[in-house]
Amino acid sequence: MTGFPLRRAILAGVLASTAVVPMIAPIPAYAQFGGIVYDPTNYAQNVLTAARSLQQINNQIQQIQNQATSLINEARNLTSLPFSSLQQLQQQVQRTQQLLSEAQRIAYDVQDIQQAFNGRYKGAALTGDHAQMVANANARWEDSVGAFQDALQVQAGVVGNIEGTRTTMDSLVSTSQSARGALQAAQAGNQLLALQSQQLADLTAAVAAQGRAQALQSARQAAEEAEGRERFRRFMGN
Repeated sequence: MTGFPLRRAILAGVLASTAVVPMIAPIPAYAQFGGIVYDPTNYAQNVLTAARSLQQINNQIQQIQNQATSLINEARNLTSLPFSSLQQLQQQVQRTQQLLSEAQRIAYDVQDIQQAFNGRYKGAALTGDHAQMVANANARWEDSVGAFQDALQVQAGVVGNIEGTRTTMDSLVSTSQSARGALQAAQAGNQLLALQSQQLADLTAAVAAQGRAQALQSARQAAEEAEGRERFRRFMGN
């Protein structure tokens, strides 16, 4: 029985010695190097924050670049066309107007036409004495000859404008193809429309001059027929 008390005494001593030894603390989740604490979670959050900040900066830079590009495009769109054909077109129209204003005898005026027809083409002008009939017939012939001459001059002026029109058209097409913005393209288009208007004005002038000549010639023939009937009536009456 002496073995049992001895084992109890040894066990008691071991427990006593164990009680005075301090408890060993658990290993922390971070490592220490030279006093610097490294926290993986905090480091990952900082990296993510920095990446987001960098992305925001990149977005702002892209927005600034887009705004700069937009301003450049707006500046181009507001840039005026460096070429203007207005002066050339106005000069061509003025030359055609000058030719029309030089119309001989019966001009392009309603009152002049009415006065000329009352004096030479109808009414008492066809029933006067022999001398008056001869004078009126000669005046009508001069009206017709002058009108045909005027028509030829206007047509020659219109043909002379063709070369200037071709040069202007070439310049406008070349300028429109190299237009830098919307304003330049629109201005080039407007000048091309003005060129077409000038061509229509020349065409209208030529048609008007030719129509005037033909109208006076027809009026002359009608007056001669009326005058011939009057002469025949007088002859038969005598």
